[in-house]
Amino acid sequence: MANFLGIFTVRNLLGLSLALNLSLVLRVVYESGKDGGPHGFSVEEQRGPSMADMGFGKEAQATQRTRLSASSSCGQDVMEKVINLDHGDPTMYENYWQRMGERTTVVISGWQSMSYFSDVKNPCWFLEPEFAKQVVRLHNVVGNAVTEGRQIVVGTGSSQLFLAALYALAPKDGSEPLSVVSAAPYYSSYPSMTDCLKSGLYKWAGDARIFSKEGPYIELVTSPNNPDGFVRHSMVNRTGGLLVHDLAYYWPQYTPISSAADHDLTLFTVSKATGHAGTRIGWALVKDPEVAKKMIKFIELNTIGVSRDSQLRAAKILEVMTNTSENVGHIGSYESFFWISHHLMAERWQLLRAAVNRSRVFSLPDFTPGFCHFLNQDSQPQPAFAWLKCEDDRVEDCESFLRGYKMLTRGGRHFGVGPKYVRISMLDRDNNFNIFVKRLSAIQS
Repeated sequence: MANFLGIFTVRNLLGLSLALNLSLVLRVVYESGKDGGPHGFSVEEQRGPSMADMGFGKEAQATQRTRLSASSSCGQDVMEKVINLDHGDPTMYENYWQRMGERTTVVISGWQSMSYFSDVKNPCWFLEPEFAKQVVRLHNVVGNAVTEGRQIVVGTGSSQLFLAALYALAPKDGSEPLSVVSAAPYYSSYPSMTDCLKSGLYKWAGDARIFSKEGPYIELVTSPNNPDGFVRHSMVNRTGGLLVHDLAYYWPQYTPISSAADHDLTLFTVSKATGHAGTRIGWALVKDPEVAKKMIKFIELNTIGVSRDSQLRAAKILEVMTNTSENVGHIGSYESFFWISHHLMAERWQLLRAAVNRSRVFSLPDFTPGFCHFLNQDSQPQPAFAWLKCEDDRVEDCESFLRGYKMLTRGGRHFGVGPKYVRISMLDRDNNFNIFVKRLSAIQS
């Protein structure tokens, strides 16, 4: 009996051990396929840097990731899911920053950043020196803006800086509010932001293309433009105007970098450059020191400065972006945020155009390629938003039409044009974007 129990125990232990090992292996394989492995990446992406050594591995993996994401969604009931592409929440970039891991981690001790003041010697006393340093480094590497001879003014996103610019440029002793204009289609928040406080200093005056009122004015020039993605210049062709250039999308993933922007007042934002919308940090490059001082005063009155913690986090992110982008075109460029996101945006636009062509209900703008000095190659504009038009005569309101297919967009009326147009974010997560493209291609005339 004892011998029998001994044999039984050994045999069963061996069998149990094999079963447990096999179960563990299968579970690891299953979890890798289901969740994309550790850090949210697919098994395909973890096989090694064979193509990466040539500088093309990561963008090829980004393509594979999109395909895997599309196939994984087939098993779920996606027809009832509402796809919200009304706003430009840049969650598309999450995968890249997960890949960077601890390289962008910032540890702030409880005793740090307690003072209101960052640098009392700087006119912008709440500007963190490290953030200013990384802003200059990034612009110099990308080549999209002149920083020499400019005061950097930091703000809680470019929205606060936009209001600070209006406050700084509008005369305080004017007989009437200064007119603020922008060429339609213009950014949908410009009118509401301008008139929110019903200021006596300035007021929204509509489309710059038809503006004819005599006297001074402020023109907002958004380039590349939100919502249609085209490069913009001033449209009011006369003297007396003050220009504010909103260059939130003048980065290599969205448009060719043709030259370093050299304007009196330009606005940038971390949310569109890096994808970190929740950090709420933007910056302005201001040529006139007096205008900069007035902008700083507005922010001081509005929020008593800008979060020092957010600036430190943003500085670290910009530092990693710059470090990984200094050798674009050479070995190691596969780590560049701009290189990877450029290829991912190109793929998304290719998928969207294919869906629009299959549907034959919609149309998209055609863009002229240009030479990008940062990428050192010809590049096609691929905006952060798609400016979609419903071409079917039976559809009068494209926003309502797409809502019927559980796709939320922002209609043309918000941008100063007709309801045949909608703006669609290209920056959502892979799964939502793929469902959107599939659903759009299924709409037939």
